[in-house]
Amino acid sequence: MRAVIFDWRGTLVLAPTFRGWVAEALRRLGRDPAAVDDLVRRLVENRIDVPGVDADAALHRETYYRGFTAAGLDDELADSLYAVESDPAFTPFAVDAAATLTALRDGGVRIGVLSDIHFDVRPAFAGLPVDAFVLSFEHGVVKPDPAVFRIALEELGTDPAETLMVGDRSTHDGAAVECGMPTLLVPPLRDVRDARLRLVTLLAGGATGR
Repeated sequence: MRAVIFDWRGTLVLAPTFRGWVAEALRRLGRDPAAVDDLVRRLVENRIDVPGVDADAALHRETYYRGFTAAGLDDELADSLYAVESDPAFTPFAVDAAATLTALRDGGVRIGVLSDIHFDVRPAFAGLPVDAFVLSFEHGVVKPDPAVFRIALEELGTDPAETLMVGDRSTHDGAAVECGMPTLLVPPLRDVRDARLRLVTLLAGGATGR
């Protein structure tokens, strides 16, 4: 492998749960955390996400705020929820993420991050070795569309057969195999202490896998 492309949420970082998302929004406003259960129920009943919404930042915001309004949320709470949803600091890295990226770089492997996301995640990677970011909202296309994988390959300057895709969803990340890319699917990250990325260095021939 000359390159590895990582999915972001669920693979490298812990994706926020509904409860965690709502609780953090309330905490930032200094509001009663006892309201979490009711708010989660209202948000679930008024679907705030639709397929492809991450292909356009404006559409993402419009879709979410429409859901917030349908759920009967006030403007201050809606703003807090959206701020949390768009905060890369609210998605902590897996305990072995930094070591994996560093080992790959030390082994001469190029690194890409490919994410269906509506905001810039680059600030979260400060100090970490990443050669290319392909973020859906910047290109107007989301996984599993083959086009987004091809964009990532072009950014890295590598061929499909020599580029490993690493993700946590067969329906999205797994589509990389249709582009000729070897693909590793790991269980979605449930706890930052879960160390499961060593498989990447073994497959890619990184320093720690030799």
